[in-house]
Amino acid sequence: MPNEKEWSIQDIARTAGTTSRTLRHYGDIGLLEPSRVGSNGYRYYDQDALVRLQRILLLRELGLSLPAIGEVLEGEQDTTAALRTHLKWLEQERQRLGRQIESVKTTLRKTERGERLMATEVFDGFDHTKYEKEVTERWGADAYKQGDQWWKSLSAEDKKAHQQEQKDIAAAFGEARAKGLPADGDEAQALTQRLYDWLRPAVRAVSKGYFAGLGQLYVDDPRYGQYDEKHGAGTAEYIRDAMTVYAERNLRD
Repeated sequence: MPNEKEWSIQDIARTAGTTSRTLRHYGDIGLLEPSRVGSNGYRYYDQDALVRLQRILLLRELGLSLPAIGEVLEGEQDTTAALRTHLKWLEQERQRLGRQIESVKTTLRKTERGERLMATEVFDGFDHTKYEKEVTERWGADAYKQGDQWWKSLSAEDKKAHQQEQKDIAAAFGEARAKGLPADGDEAQALTQRLYDWLRPAVRAVSKGYFAGLGQLYVDDPRYGQYDEKHGAGTAEYIRDAMTVYAERNLRD
């Protein structure tokens, strides 16, 4: 029986808002080993494992891939110092979110009263250019400028619909993977066409390298690759494989 300082994999998954499958995957790749495995095969985690998992989840929030997280954890032997760094970042995020909340409250109040809005109030706490450097480095300044202009031209309803379409496509990919449908099959490729069509308004000239590179991000970058947790392990790789096939069959460099 586990002692009072141990938690079962089910308890940890539920409390951390993740899945047992994800925790087992972390164990398989050496990122989060259970403190012990019972005679029944159940995995148990002690307090040190909980702290390590917290650090893993915090690093994922920062956008690090799992291999990069492993390197960070190996290089940061001082857990206290690492947690202080995480705490500083979280406090900065809390401040930013607090400013966004107050900004929206101000906008709502003034709109209801028919008062004049000030741009500094409306956009306080918002940063829509935080990915500008990354996009520019990957695909050039024109790619960022084009996508940014297109996004700003959309109404609030259109932005919401565009984001929902992405979620629907990801869910459909997860269902196709769960059914065992091949990534190069008709149904998966039809979904990839839908993804391509979703991308086109923001990026008019989608090359083979661009599309395949974006597919790899679904695996390498947690901002894309969290689909595994939402739609089942292997979904990110499945999307990448489908995009690679689509790029080879239909696109040019």
